[in-house]
Parts: sequence; C-alpha cells; structure tokens
Amino acid sequence: MSNMRIAFIGAGNMAASLIGGLRAKGLDASQIRASDPGEETRGRVSSEHGIDTFADNAQAIDGADVIVLAVKPQAMKSVCEALRPSLEPHQLVVSIAAGITCASMNAWLGDQPIVRCMPNTPALLRQGVSGLFATARVSAEQRQQAQELLSAVGLALWLDTEQQLDAVTAVSGSGPAYFFLLVEAMTAAGEKLGLPREIAAKLTAQTALGAAHMVVSSDVDAAELRRRVTSPAGTTEAAIKSFQAGGFEALVEKALGAAAHRSAEMAEQLGQ
Repeated sequence: MSNMRIAFIGAGNMAASLIGGLRAKGLDASQIRASDPGEETRGRVSSEHGIDTFADNAQAIDGADVIVLAVKPQAMKSVCEALRPSLEPHQLVVSIAAGITCASMNAWLGDQPIVRCMPNTPALLRQGVSGLFATARVSAEQRQQAQELLSAVGLALWLDTEQQLDAVTAVSGSGPAYFFLLVEAMTAAGEKLGLPREIAAKLTAQTALGAAHMVVSSDVDAAELRRRVTSPAGTTEAAIKSFQAGGFEALVEKALGAAAHRSAEMAEQLGQ
C-alpha cells in the first residue's frame, strides 16, 4: 500500500468510508484522489481527508494504479464509456456498484483487469464485510491491492465465481436491513409488553450488539450458542418454538432467495 495510488470515481458515503479507512491505515493523502460531479461533495471529502478532488474523472485517474468505481449502478455505463479513452492497460478497476457484471464493464471499459465487490453499509463504521471476485486479467499483486483496499473498512472475502456475488448481496449486502427489521420488531414487542419505548429500544440494540460479538468471537457456531442459551422448558425455548412454528427458517431462506434473484435481475437489466 505504501506506493499504491488510488482514484475514486464518485465520492459519496461508501467512497468516503474507504478513503477514511485507507488514511487510518497510513496511506498518505497524496496517494488518493477522487472525482465527483457535486461541488459540495468534493469539498467535504477534500476537507475531511486532505485529498485532491476533481470534477473531471479523467483527471482523477491520471497516474492511478487502482480506480474505484463508486457510482450509482444506473450511471455506470455512461461513466465507464467516458473513462475508456483515458485508461491505461495496467490500471486495476474495482467496482463497488451492485448489479453490474464484469462482462458489462469489460464491454464498456475495454479489456481491463477488474475486481467486482459487494461491500455493505457497516463499512461506513469500518465494520463491514465484502465479497470480491477477480477476472482472469487481475494479477496476484492487484488481488492484494484490492484486498487491502476493502480490508480498510472491514473483512474482505474472495469468491470462486462471479455468480456467488448474488448470494453475497442477499446475505451481507442487504443483510443489515434484516437485522434492523428484527430490532424494530423486538422493540415494538417490548413496548407492547409494558416497557417504555426508549428502554425497549436500548435493550434490543445492546442485545443485538452483544450477540453479534459472541458469534464473531466464539469458537463454536451460532447453532451451538443458541443451544447453550436455550434451557429446556425455559423462556428462551418458548420463544424459539414460537419462531419455528411460524416457519422462521423457511421464511429467511425465501427472503434471501428473493434478494439473490433480484440481484441477478438487476445485473441483466443494468448491463445492457
């Protein structure tokens, strides 16, 4: 990373999070550039992180080793086609846009080395997780560059096939919203059981945080942790049985299947 030069195309929340993570890991501000059409966005990122920003994408990528495409999926085709004349063959392109396949990007950019990844919103707190897939043109050194880039905001995991990114989208990309929904539901239920809403919300949020820490730090899986908490004929068992009687596991499987299917649909629609 000490010599890596990175250009961000798009300087929104996820790009700013990655920039902040890279700066925290010791990357010098002179090694990072960003472009964005919004003057206010450019000013904010420049003042917060001390980097140079540009309105023109071609200026931003000049001399870069890694180009991070952090634009809306709907804008990706036009952005890529405009960048194409300015690209150098050795420049690694890392896309964090959902639903845009490597084949589509190759058609728009030319035959560049491409890493496609799916980070999630906890990356904004540097607690994210990303799935990464590399095309055949990506070298071992470039894979390491992409790994270090995404590791700046959390865990980065390599995938064997690009199709697996649809599953990553379903599990972790969209996943934070599932937990937010559970927190909402538990807070509302606690309130109906007689707790003040503020207390129900704090109890639920802290319980979610503690449970997540236990899963991450434990040497056993979630099923075993659940069994250890579930005393026979106790309160937890009563709740778990109620969840399962309502088809909890099947509902989760159906929901993630719907997310993965929609991810594949988006790739087809946006890649044209």
